[in-house]
Amino acid sequence: MSQVTVPSVSQSWGSIDAWLGVHTPRSLATLNPPAADLEVQAAQRAIGVEFPIDLVESLSCHDGLRTWANILPEAPPLNARHIAEHWQACMDIAEVVDGFEIHPGNEEPWWHPLWVPWAEEDGDAQVIDLRPGPHCGRLGTAVHDGCGDFSDSWPSLAAYLHDVAQVLHDGGAVRGWYPYLTEDHELWWDRGDDRRSLNGDPLWRAPVGRVRS
Repeated sequence: MSQVTVPSVSQSWGSIDAWLGVHTPRSLATLNPPAADLEVQAAQRAIGVEFPIDLVESLSCHDGLRTWANILPEAPPLNARHIAEHWQACMDIAEVVDGFEIHPGNEEPWWHPLWVPWAEEDGDAQVIDLRPGPHCGRLGTAVHDGCGDFSDSWPSLAAYLHDVAQVLHDGGAVRGWYPYLTEDHELWWDRGDDRRSLNGDPLWRAPVGRVRS
């Protein structure tokens, strides 16, 4: 059986950008331009690890967001500086609350030094797991009031962004998250395939259609 090749991060971001440009230019405008090399290098020095290729490639497409937007399922992407800041904040908290230890009933600690946050919402982060081994590079979750969770992880950031791009163009859901458009024609990801409103304002299922990047 042949192995499926996942498109590069740049290809998937190009596909996402193309869809946004056609259907919701306002959401596209929330994405920052590429990060400067010096900003990425500074973040890597602050954390003390070399970022995985997927993350460097993503930052070379978009350095997070200009302003908050529900641009991706689960959490909006961080810029290089905030990646380092969130990592350091979690390191400081873990030091105080014994958050590096795995406690009974959990499979993961609250935080690990080799988790690199790439997206964050209300303290819950999508993290890239850089611990050595067969799962190095997988994308999981570190929640602020629980432990790390890789039970339903993506094998890589590239795989996650590919899923997002594919759903925008072909329909469906990203593990239960469906794309909608708000009354202001902005992208909104939500659980469930039959949401009709958001805070009293109408929601419409996002249009489906292959758009060239």
